[in-house]
Amino acid sequence: MFTKESKLYSIFTSKCPQCHEGAFFENKFSFNVLKTTQTKSHCPKCNLKYMREPSFFYGAMYVGYGLSVALAVALYIISVVFLGLTMRESLFVIAIGLFALAPWSLRISRVIWIHLFIKYQKDESLRKK
Repeated sequence: MFTKESKLYSIFTSKCPQCHEGAFFENKFSFNVLKTTQTKSHCPKCNLKYMREPSFFYGAMYVGYGLSVALAVALYIISVVFLGLTMRESLFVIAIGLFALAPWSLRISRVIWIHLFIKYQKDESLRKK
């Protein structure tokens, strides 16, 4: 399930959606939002152009919104059910959690967004440039 050919492997390791080998981001993960979201222009392995069209990654905001809502619900359930916190305390936990995981959410939403449009091509002769 988590092999090189799977989408999950490519998403969680931030690899190229077409070859699953080349790096997607310029920098490793950091909490600096400006550095953590810098995307390479092309895949270093298969030369796939990542920016499909101008403003392509604006659609990743919808994915990020969904991730944030799911994370907020999970944090609320954990804080109320397992930790027994009040509503005010659980809102504080959600705010801190969403703020702390914002760089991860930005990165993963971009990777998920591009994976919705580009398929994995095992055969190098079928890959788009």
